[in-house]
Amino acid sequence: MKKIIATFTAVLVLTFCSGQDVITKKSGEDVEARILKVGTEEVEYKKFDNLDGPLFTMLKSDILLIRYENGTKDIFDEEKSEGPRFSNDLFLKGQADASIYYKGYQPAGTGTLVVGLISPLVGLIPAIACSATPPKDENLDFPSSEFMKRSEYYHGYTLKAKKIKKGKVWKNWGIALGVNVLAVLFITAGQN
Repeated sequence: MKKIIATFTAVLVLTFCSGQDVITKKSGEDVEARILKVGTEEVEYKKFDNLDGPLFTMLKSDILLIRYENGTKDIFDEEKSEGPRFSNDLFLKGQADASIYYKGYQPAGTGTLVVGLISPLVGLIPAIACSATPPKDENLDFPSSEFMKRSEYYHGYTLKAKKIKKGKVWKNWGIALGVNVLAVLFITAGQN
């Protein structure tokens, strides 16, 4: 029984504590990956959920940014010096900026974690409520008020911010659920 608990604990720790790199494509899609090489025109990576699987490549021209597990970011903006030219550029810039600057999810994520640690079922209430609501404007932490006045930039920024908030809230609820499952396993193992 103790071997099962130790194995289950190791799996949970690896699942929730190991970091991954995140590739944000210009389409807005996030790919959880382990970056192996950033070349002059391509990025080589393995999918995070299958590190022993095949090697993938993606053109840098299709990538908006990469967030590495250590917290650093690479932004792939070929027209960085010229600034946005088309409305789609503003939308993409808004998404990239949200990935860099938005940290307003922390109260929602922390609240979900605390309530979820008390009871995962009760923790579903703030998780659902927080992930369903868009971030408040005062919590957006945007870098430029001039850009936020442009609807394309605002839409891209807020859309990405909501996605980030939702992901953090559900990750924290999952951590709380895992801690509760471990606690139940340790309590039942201690009684045997």
